[in-house]
Amino acid sequence: MSVLLSLRNVSVDLGATRALADASLEVAPGEVIALLGPNGAGKTTLLRAVLGLVAALGEIKLGDASPQTLSARERALRAAYLPQRPQAIWPISVEALVALGRFAHGAAPDRLRMQDQHAVDDAIEACALGPLRQRRMDEISGGEKARAHLARALAQHAPLLLLDEPTAGLDPAQALGVADVLRAQAENGGSVIFSTHDIALAADVANRVLLMKSGRIIAQGAPTAALTPDALREAYGRPARLERVGSSFAAIFER
Repeated sequence: MSVLLSLRNVSVDLGATRALADASLEVAPGEVIALLGPNGAGKTTLLRAVLGLVAALGEIKLGDASPQTLSARERALRAAYLPQRPQAIWPISVEALVALGRFAHGAAPDRLRMQDQHAVDDAIEACALGPLRQRRMDEISGGEKARAHLARALAQHAPLLLLDEPTAGLDPAQALGVADVLRAQAENGGSVIFSTHDIALAADVANRVLLMKSGRIIAQGAPTAALTPDALREAYGRPARLERVGSSFAAIFER
């Protein structure tokens, strides 16, 4: 599958509001794409449209098929979705939660085949959850919960990861750990689209960024090409610039 996702002139209306307007995007294996923009820019709506979770105008294809024509299982085999602040307060172990990612493959926490267990183990290791694997989800911190949900998405072994603010609420070290996971997904031939408010992290980890405002993509490309002072000011309404600091980036906003 040479193209994992394509959007052509996709628009979404939520009530009387056009939450996404004429969005076009093509995603190939090996890419990490960051969605940036202020609150209400349309980032979450774009991710949900990809999976057919909201009605959309235009053309969307997951691989070679529209998400609307795919069964839930078929969609899950093509794309794994992690929404904002996923909830799991059930008294199940971290390992059992991660194993839920294997449902699309016909498995469940109490019926894991060898390949399923390997997928769960690899995801737990990738998200540095080894010491927590037998801890209950209702007994760990918010940041640890977030990493467990990311591991669940990884265990799904879908070629495309759709992550809505996966680093929200994480401390800097944990956020960098998530960035490493995203890079590894791309290096292994998959792709990632993630939304974030962390401009510096997006510039560090993404091959391409989409800067959004009021439902529209106002700039896209490599971080240093797309995140110009003019584009940042248009998106956020304040003078801003992206600067390289050592091997990383910093986003500087002026008062």
